[in-house]
Amino acid sequence: MRVMHVMAGAAEGGAENIMLESVLALAEAGLTQHVVTRPDNQFRVQKFREAGIGVDVAPFNNAWPFPTRRVLGDAIKAFKPDVIEYWMGRAGQFAPKEYRNRSIGWYGGYYKLARFANCEWHVGLTIDLLRHIREQGVSDDRSGIIHTYADFEGEDPVDRASLDTPADAPVALSLARLHEKKGLDTLLDATAKVPGLYVWIAGEGPLEAELRAHCKRLNLDDRVRFLGWRNDRGALLAACDVVAFPSRYEPFGTVTVDAWAASRPLVAADAVGPAAYVKDGENGLLIPKNDVDALANALTRVISDKDLAAKLVAGGRKSYETQFNKAAFQRDSKAFYEKIIAHAGPFPG
Repeated sequence: MRVMHVMAGAAEGGAENIMLESVLALAEAGLTQHVVTRPDNQFRVQKFREAGIGVDVAPFNNAWPFPTRRVLGDAIKAFKPDVIEYWMGRAGQFAPKEYRNRSIGWYGGYYKLARFANCEWHVGLTIDLLRHIREQGVSDDRSGIIHTYADFEGEDPVDRASLDTPADAPVALSLARLHEKKGLDTLLDATAKVPGLYVWIAGEGPLEAELRAHCKRLNLDDRVRFLGWRNDRGALLAACDVVAFPSRYEPFGTVTVDAWAASRPLVAADAVGPAAYVKDGENGLLIPKNDVDALANALTRVISDKDLAAKLVAGGRKSYETQFNKAAFQRDSKAFYEKIIAHAGPFPG
């Protein structure tokens, strides 16, 4: 089975991590793969090459699409993929129409179907994204759901001292882009209400200066650490006590799966993605969006009630093993690809 992946995303981000880890998992499952992506993330490109996966780079500039179309067309003819997967809408806009019957559009958000006009097949990351796809007119037999996965087996915890954090302090970890929709201002306000709680915020984004200033106003500089983008989230998860996920808007949010895979209790706001999968009191605590007191109370409960924390971890692991582990992702991906190949046939020539 030969699969080409096309990604035109940002240098870093949640969807970009999903794509990277998905391709690596499929390589472990024995698929032959090739990637076409932007040249601005050497970490991701290097990981592909270390796994023996060929990589071509292109600018994916909509204003001047010809170089990208040439690179993509040449890569398809050389690699001869059975399936071509376009990760997110920008990549989908470059899909050549002559390969429509073997092309997949991957939805990590509520993209318009028009962005995948040359993709006959469509995959949603969540139940609600699959609903969104089908409501735009895609038939059931040309669409499906493939959940993401996480795998942090054997990850060693980061040294807390390296993050200027006491070894015995409770730590909440937030893995998030520094953007208004992620609700990090709510997390800072809640932290001010939880004495002794340290917070690690791992991510970059346009609100960094504003969030740092808000942190200073709240006199939290001694307890909040802005870590920037990290490629070692497994180590951060292994060293924290609770995962805080206060997003105002989230189609899914891989942080949910990350917390469950790392056996860490989760506190999440009820954005549509987490609300579809987090069962309050069973595999996490689900709180109202933008509710500072609810977030502060939930974090306090988790760090002070060890029995509750253990119950949430056990429930999270059960959810993870049922739907979100690597084996489930590999199985579901291969089944969807096989369906496409049965329809489209092998690549001509």
